[in-house]
Amino acid sequence: MEIKIQPMGPYQTNCYIVSIGGKDLIIDPGVGATEWVLKNTTHPVAILNTHGHFDHVWSNAELKEALRIPIYCPRMDVFMLAEDPFGQGTPPSYADYLIDGDAELEIAGIKVIYRHFPGHTPGCSVIEIGDVWFSGDFLFQQSIGRWDFPNSSAEEMIESLRRVQKVTGNFTIYPGHGMSTTLKEEQKYIPYWIRQVEMTV
Repeated sequence: MEIKIQPMGPYQTNCYIVSIGGKDLIIDPGVGATEWVLKNTTHPVAILNTHGHFDHVWSNAELKEALRIPIYCPRMDVFMLAEDPFGQGTPPSYADYLIDGDAELEIAGIKVIYRHFPGHTPGCSVIEIGDVWFSGDFLFQQSIGRWDFPNSSAEEMIESLRRVQKVTGNFTIYPGHGMSTTLKEEQKYIPYWIRQVEMTV
């Protein structure tokens, strides 16, 4: 597996190109991602969204049209792709495949697992490919996603953090913002973050 990373837009949202067996998966193409993606893919097969926030889906429509490939997005977040709830002027896009909860997929022969961890958004998910997690805005290096946005839920975030604390095995984590880390490392901080979220409920 080869992973290319490029922070995009004013929020420096990480866009990822994951190449396996000569095929490319594009994860979270944010603001201004199109040119970089087009220069760095040879056989793109799908666009994968971890969740629906504008800085992760901004270039969905442009890339789908340019590359003629499908968009996968958690069902609970697809309204954000079309409705622009933050009023950012996000180009509307429409998912071809709606992911319900936890799901195991095969995309062009590549095994892709969506792990649903709501809280930051209703559909917020980790995309698991092999021993790698693309965690979107759920887990960051020594931090977690915000739970105070419209459509966020502190209660769901607490439950998601409790569930991820119990995940066994280790994964390299590539988050939606910032540097990579590991699940084992981040599990050290989960109890702290559960307490922080609980204080706001």
